[in-house]
Amino acid sequence: MRVCVVGGGTGSFAVRRGIKGALPEAHLTALVPVSDSGGSTGRLRDEFGLLPIGDARAALVALAEEEEMLMRSLFTYRFAKGSSLAGHNLGNLLLLALTELTGSEHQALEAAARILRVRGRVVPVSRQKATLVARYQSGRIVRGESLIDNPSEEALLEPIEEVWLEPKVSLHPAAQEALGQAHAIVVGPGDLYTSLIAAVLVEGAREALRACRAPLIFLSNLMTKRSETHRMGASAQVCAFARYAGRMPDIVLANATPLPSAVLERYAQEEEFPVEDDLDAIRTKGSIRIYRCDLLADGVVEPQEGDVVRRSLIRHDPQKVGKAIAAILQELGMVG
Repeated sequence: MRVCVVGGGTGSFAVRRGIKGALPEAHLTALVPVSDSGGSTGRLRDEFGLLPIGDARAALVALAEEEEMLMRSLFTYRFAKGSSLAGHNLGNLLLLALTELTGSEHQALEAAARILRVRGRVVPVSRQKATLVARYQSGRIVRGESLIDNPSEEALLEPIEEVWLEPKVSLHPAAQEALGQAHAIVVGPGDLYTSLIAAVLVEGAREALRACRAPLIFLSNLMTKRSETHRMGASAQVCAFARYAGRMPDIVLANATPLPSAVLERYAQEEEFPVEDDLDAIRTKGSIRIYRCDLLADGVVEPQEGDVVRRSLIRHDPQKVGKAIAAILQELGMVG
């Protein structure tokens, strides 16, 4: 069983960990975007001209062997103090050092995979870095993933009409190979435009996804995001992704468990709300199967000291997600 997980951020991390546990014999390939420009990743990208490495680092940790607890902790450690180190992730710095030692980001990822005893592979969707660009309903154009993710106050609730990459970059041959050989492709959850759609904007990705016979599974987000998906229901988010991917998902997986009211109040202060489950509206767009089950992780994830990037407070539970995907693949006759 070969599974491709597309996207970056904490949502894709949970999916990778979950599938790794539920399908221990599966070969996982993490396809990560190359347009991240925020936080520690953005600082290293600007200073050293590297491909964005934050999503790749998170994918490596997700696929690392459980026994490598110390190394996993090192790759996730974030500095909270120091004028130059505050906010930096140690794993990002280690990947920077490995890049300079080995001579390329690709070899650095391979070396890090060996250190962490990764089962699977982490592949950037392109060999070249690119800038994510968004055009809003008013005609306003914003360049840079971090500025789209955290726009100016007046642009916060303005709908995004179109996104693209500058310059145009091509699909990594290893990513094309992984998609072509995949038995299943999993997308999401994650920031719709800056993580999920950004990963399929590279030239060749649309064609590779359309040519792939593997079922495409889309995991719906728990919450809207004020800067990207304000008031967008689940069906609108699925259709937005399909517009750029060139195909509708075959399966959409959504959480069916009520979200904790105390956390929703905190989100509401930022004008963010639970994603409306209106998925039945897209059944007519093809033979899309909708699965609903408990995918919610227990507890609240509070911000990590030193992290300047705003993270989700409530998240998908890796074990629940992994079991749900395994059950879907079993129903499709793809696993025993």
